[in-house]
Amino acid sequence: MDQYILFADGKQLSTTENRLGWLEASRLDEQREQLKQRYNQQGYLWLKGLLPVEDILEFRAQYFEAFRETLMLKPDSDAKDGFGNPDFTPNRKVTEIENQVVLWESYTRISQHPNILAFLKWFLGEDLYLHRRKMVRRMMPDSGRNTPAHYDLTYLRKGTDRSLITIWTPLGDIPVEMGGLIYLEGSHTAGARMEEEFRIKNANLPPDEQMSAYNRNMTEGGWVTKDLPSLADRLNTRWLIANYEAGDIVIHSPYMIHASTINNDTSGRIRLSSDIRYQLGGDSIDERWSNNWFNGDNL
Repeated sequence: MDQYILFADGKQLSTTENRLGWLEASRLDEQREQLKQRYNQQGYLWLKGLLPVEDILEFRAQYFEAFRETLMLKPDSDAKDGFGNPDFTPNRKVTEIENQVVLWESYTRISQHPNILAFLKWFLGEDLYLHRRKMVRRMMPDSGRNTPAHYDLTYLRKGTDRSLITIWTPLGDIPVEMGGLIYLEGSHTAGARMEEEFRIKNANLPPDEQMSAYNRNMTEGGWVTKDLPSLADRLNTRWLIANYEAGDIVIHSPYMIHASTINNDTSGRIRLSSDIRYQLGGDSIDERWSNNWFNGDNL
């Protein structure tokens, strides 16, 4: 693993075998019960080739072309390649476009694709509910930015933890160096313990503050930590990395601790991905997620 020099929040991830490993991929032709057992044991399923690559690439080209006028792209580059402009500065126009992207029909085709629905109807049950708040995320190359370690239930505490799952979708190939999601091995059990500790600690707070990821007992942003190496040391486990491809999805538990590393792609490509949440409609639903995402909604 020595060839992977990965950074997050200014700290380099250890490359030793007991601190860095590979995410385990699953195939759609495997026994379904075996997949469910693996999810329960690991806290995630990385499903290869679930979505049509052409749908992903169509959305990707549309996305980057929409932002061309903002100077996000390298001049004269092909939109679908997503080469970033090193001189790009976010501006008001970027925010306006971002707020519309999640409403595009091409994005709906991905988030509600029949392949996803068919799998989830077996995996969860027929009464599927898709949270309306869906996000498309990009990470500019050499921005120095990454997502700190967290588990998703922190942000959806008003709803169920029984059937809630996150689907993370790479919108294009995302090799390790582009900073795709990394997962802390076996951490779905640690996340559940942490949430129970927060529940006890938050018990004397006003009801709305108890549910908030940003209450006085939480860290900034609701993160578990920004220090990824020390978390792996503390829990004596490994960060799992992957070379994701267009068409893949990862399903993970609301307690699974995950993060991202800095996008150090040498060719300067922008990392593009999506995350959505499904659950069973009969379980309690966090109504805060019943509106479309917009930049600055503070959830």
